[in-house]
Amino acid sequence: MSLKNGNLTLSTRFMGSTESYEEADVVMVGVPMDFTCSFRPGTRFGPQKIREVSIGIEEYSIYMDKSLEDFGYFDSGDLDLPIGNVEKSLDMIGQAAKEIIEDNKLPLFIGGEHLISVPVIKEVYKKYGDELIVIHFDAHADLREGYLGCPNSHASAIRRLVDFMPGKNIYQFGIRSGTKEEFEYARANTNMYTIEVLEPLKKLVDKFKGKPVYFTLDIDVVDPAYANGTGTPEPGGISSKELLQSLNVIKDLNIVGFDLVEVSPHYDQSDRTALLAAKVIRDMIVIVG
Repeated sequence: MSLKNGNLTLSTRFMGSTESYEEADVVMVGVPMDFTCSFRPGTRFGPQKIREVSIGIEEYSIYMDKSLEDFGYFDSGDLDLPIGNVEKSLDMIGQAAKEIIEDNKLPLFIGGEHLISVPVIKEVYKKYGDELIVIHFDAHADLREGYLGCPNSHASAIRRLVDFMPGKNIYQFGIRSGTKEEFEYARANTNMYTIEVLEPLKKLVDKFKGKPVYFTLDIDVVDPAYANGTGTPEPGGISSKELLQSLNVIKDLNIVGFDLVEVSPHYDQSDRTALLAAKVIRDMIVIVG
């Protein structure tokens, strides 16, 4: 498999994508995987829907005062995953991330379920080691040791990170759902900020400056009033405005990788969830590009 050779499926590119992998600084990869979704499946359709609606927003970002036109990024399409084979799929995702990183480009992955983040972050960690900081926006703690006996689950995505990197390098924001054991684990092993995102992020951002930062964003950090197209919606979240404001807070950090996960378009006939995701991706490209 090679991202350069087009061994991927692609029907619609995200707006503004260059035709050249070699000339791009940022490489986007869609991961249509929802094999471990525990409530409502459908996130495998997220990457293509986000691309489809991206033509409905402007290339210019008023939030960043920058335009996609000034940045070279390549949308390589979706990985062609073996349906239902979690282990093989995770390996393929990791290989795609490794290729991007070895080519000195920045990985931008679109899910799919949150488990897809693990092999990507693992490859980024191999490059940066214990200097790497992970910023995690989510409604859910994702710190279960396993779910229904499966250690590789979207409910365990952040817990799997602690298998290979220091938990104290992980900063979780907006968390408002999880088991008692998950919150106890977070107090001992990660840095968790419940319910709120913007205010705690503002207080911490100077601490992250000068360090490599990976940003993983589960769209369900946003309240379902603004983003109902997700597999496990959780009332009580932040607004879409607060999410976009939060991107402004981190825009000067050394972001070395990004993923956006858990958009499940079939539950949102308005496409507002996918549109929000597209807007976030646009702003992240101009931040890191």
